This record gives sequence, C-alpha cells and structure tokens, in this order.
Amino acid sequence: MTIRGAATAASEERIAHTRNRLVLEQARAVGLLGAAKNTRLSGRVPSELIEAAKKRAHVTSDTELLELALSRLALEDDFGARLVGRKGSISADIDLGI
Repeated sequence: MTIRGAATAASEERIAHTRNRLVLEQARAVGLLGAAKNTRLSGRVPSELIEAAKKRAHVTSDTELLELALSRLALEDDFGARLVGRKGSISADIDLGI
C-alpha cells in the first residue's frame, strides 16, 4: 500500500469511528441504548454480508455491528420520503437563476 493509500485508509477509519461514536451517543441520549442488554437476537445471514458490513463500519464484533446497525435504523430520519412527497409542489416554470 502506498503512503497516500495508507493515509486515506486511516482517515476513512477515523471518520467511521467518529460517525459510529456519534450514532451510538445519539441512541444513548434518546434512551435506545443503556446499561442493560436484555434481549438476544438470532438469525441466519450470509457471512459475506456480515464481513462486508463489519469492514465498512470498521467494527470487529457481531454485537458492535448489530448495535450500530439497529441504532442507525432507529434514528433514521424521513428526509427521503419527505423530499419525494414534495415532488410537483414547486411550479415547473419557476426561474431558478441557473
């Protein structure tokens, strides 16, 4: 790996860790994560999916991956749905000045 490639990989990892920390902090702040881990989740998924998700999220354990993924889903906003819902609400002949 080149020096630039190593620096980019390190930067991506720092960004991922920061993003993960912020998601988990927000989940804790709204009461989704706490001291008690009182539910067990089990399922069958392709190992390739798990490994790709861990690599992308820069996590190593299944528990970290599940907490992060579920927190992201629970905290996800509805921006996309609201944006699509606005389709046609602005006149097509409006001058955007572009």
